Amino acid sequence: MTTRRVIRKKPQIADRAAAFPFNEGDVREVSLALQEPAWLLERRMQAWDLFEKTPMPTLQDEPWRRTDIRRMPSDQVALKPARPDPLPRELVAPLASEEHGALVVLSPGHPAQFQVPEAMAAQGVVVADWGRAASQHGELLRKYLHSVVSPAEGKFAALAGALADHGAFIYVPAGVELTEAVHIVLWAPGGGAAFFSRLLVVVEEGASATVVYEAASPTDEAAETVHAGIVELFMAPAAQLRFVELQNWGRHVWNFTHERGRLERDAKLDWIFGAVGSRLTKNFTEITLAGQGAEGRMSGFYFADGVQHLDHDTQQNHLAPDTTSDLMFKGALKDRSRSVWQGMIYVAPGAQKTDGYQANRNLILSKGARADSIPGLEILADDVRCTHGATVSQLEEEPIFYLMTRGLSRELAERLVIDGFFAPVMDRIPFSGVRERFAAMIDRKLVS
Repeated sequence: MTTRRVIRKKPQIADRAAAFPFNEGDVREVSLALQEPAWLLERRMQAWDLFEKTPMPTLQDEPWRRTDIRRMPSDQVALKPARPDPLPRELVAPLASEEHGALVVLSPGHPAQFQVPEAMAAQGVVVADWGRAASQHGELLRKYLHSVVSPAEGKFAALAGALADHGAFIYVPAGVELTEAVHIVLWAPGGGAAFFSRLLVVVEEGASATVVYEAASPTDEAAETVHAGIVELFMAPAAQLRFVELQNWGRHVWNFTHERGRLERDAKLDWIFGAVGSRLTKNFTEITLAGQGAEGRMSGFYFADGVQHLDHDTQQNHLAPDTTSDLMFKGALKDRSRSVWQGMIYVAPGAQKTDGYQANRNLILSKGARADSIPGLEILADDVRCTHGATVSQLEEEPIFYLMTRGLSRELAERLVIDGFFAPVMDRIPFSGVRERFAAMIDRKLVS
């Protein structure tokens, strides 16, 4: 009797993700539903043209070499409203001040919810969803939209520029100092959906503000979802902005964002970033120091578990002399999760007296987890101070053993070591509410 050997071939994977099922008519329908002026539709169509001409990124593209999106079900998602799940109370709790200066809740396909104090509106501050911004503040929108992030910057930037049907516009007039935070929540439950968002924040000369922005959804086990978003932060001369951003998408979400802050002369940006959600995230984040004396700081926190993949691509662009940037990203990984951080400090010719710093530290909590950390410098001026560092390490037994000899359980000892790892980032956050929220995120990851 002879036996036949069956050779099973591995399933073939295409070299790039499938095409999205959208068309030019979808772009026009989005614009029509928002009752946008002709100039805004024209910009959407320009973004759509760029989207169609730009191929889907692959592993052959340098920024995407460590992030594989071939299994993304891009051909199976649809433009549809978010599921009307109740909004968790924690998402609307004040994080950066005792009370909200203003609160905006956005949910795709549903009317935006607003709480804007009369005193704030009386100062000329604009807090609007995208439909109101287009109809009531068109001239401001026309001046600043795409002035910081262009749809030409990538496939997903173009897609968001063409199809974003929900978002917010924040405008702080010259000289106005907001003492309470503007809080924006993007709540988008649902599977099998495609959600596209944008946020535009403008802080005029000498003004100051704090803006909190959180994108979140519960995990949907039935079908996967794609989100693409744009965040534009514009700071005029001597403006100051504290921007707190939290990414808490469900485990079914493929998340792609292009985000940048542009700082003119003597402007200051303090950007605080936390990420714990999504199945896969590819995030391009840049601080562009366009004016002399500008200062930008970014403090990032991320924690991945399961099979999550978080890829953060950061850039610090020094285009003028006497500018300062300071970036610190810290992340922990467990199970079979993976993180990628690619950072670059760019110093343009003539940007003398630049002071740039970047650091990425990673803590591996499981044997199957992996972190890739790639810092970089491109310096085209000769009177600068730029430094960078990156580490990937595991929990060390010595401090854990020491704490256990003092009567602590291993679980508590490990938690204290992890807290100590994140402490340098937490110390850079001036808001106790944000620190407490990050600590709660760590707790949930450690017990999951």
